[in-house]
Amino acid sequence: MASKVKKGDRVMVLTGRNKGAEGEVLKVIPADNRVVVRGVNVVKRHTKPTQANPQGGINTFEAPIAASNVALIDPRDGKPTRVGFKIDEHGRKTRYAKRSGESLDV
Repeated sequence: MASKVKKGDRVMVLTGRNKGAEGEVLKVIPADNRVVVRGVNVVKRHTKPTQANPQGGINTFEAPIAASNVALIDPRDGKPTRVGFKIDEHGRKTRYAKRSGESLDV
């Protein structure tokens, strides 16, 4: 099945401690149905020094969140929208915003 959320999309978080936050999708993990969003679900990990990282220390990074907890931002009005699929005039399957009907694939 085609993915409703792709790398580079602008999304809004619908639930959780980052509810209402907007960001760009950095990575999609389809096997786990998760996405990584810039500036959302930022966590810190304390790491021991290793040969690869002799300094060790505290690393900050974005952790994945469930793809069902994000909604694409409608390009027309900037509000969250659901995503549908339709076949365009060239016979390609494309995504569109159900809120405004505008195509999401360029």
